[in-house]
Amino acid sequence: MATAPFDRHERETMRIGIIGAGNIGSTTALRLSSAGHDVSIANSRAPETIAASTLETGARPRWAAEVTDSADVVIVSVNMGQVPAIADLVRAAPSSAVVIDTSNYYPARDGHIDALDEHDAVESLWVAGHYGRPVAKAWNAITAASYADRSSERGAVGRIAIPVAADSSTLRDVAMTLVEDTGFDAVHTGPIGDSWRHQPGTPAYCTDLTRDELEAALAIADRGRSARRRDLVMDVVSERVQADGGIGGDRLVALNRAVY
Repeated sequence: MATAPFDRHERETMRIGIIGAGNIGSTTALRLSSAGHDVSIANSRAPETIAASTLETGARPRWAAEVTDSADVVIVSVNMGQVPAIADLVRAAPSSAVVIDTSNYYPARDGHIDALDEHDAVESLWVAGHYGRPVAKAWNAITAASYADRSSERGAVGRIAIPVAADSSTLRDVAMTLVEDTGFDAVHTGPIGDSWRHQPGTPAYCTDLTRDELEAALAIADRGRSARRRDLVMDVVSERVQADGGIGGDRLVALNRAVY
């Protein structure tokens, strides 16, 4: 008899397929394989092009067409503009698999998406529409530098919190468990329709907050101002890239706190 989805997700070890081997996807692969999960990761090229450092704790490189096979959880960590191109890979995952979206919309990088620009659609609802299945949203609201360097043990003073949005208890519980396994406090922010509260330009986005601070930041989010604030920070970052070659993680967090 087939295993019920909730039974599968209650196991200590989950089979996890990660689509996307950039900074967030690679760190997630490292952390979750170190936590004992069975992790596979794919990029848009051949498995051998995935950095050896991503595989140090046991994650396995796979072709993108294979990475969701038999997965309990599919974590999609690609730029928003790539979502339509990889949607078929997500749809091919087992129907019981939990899908977690880590993406954020940046028009300068992703190209303008009318549904997000003109109709103010919630980003992860737009993503879920392409995948044809519900998603949880997690790991979108932390910088790559903080994610790589600022994890800590459960109960640590000042532990950074990561927001998690999901409609069902199964998606919520799986996503929150995995966020905790990567070394951060998980804070449920409500259904996916409310995940705009931790999209770019909001006080909760990439500002390295504790659980209590994050809950307060989510409460004061202003949907009408977030896109303008997002673009303002991107303008500053672009200037710093041209002038200095980039902006460090701590400086970026400070900038986000000042603007958002």
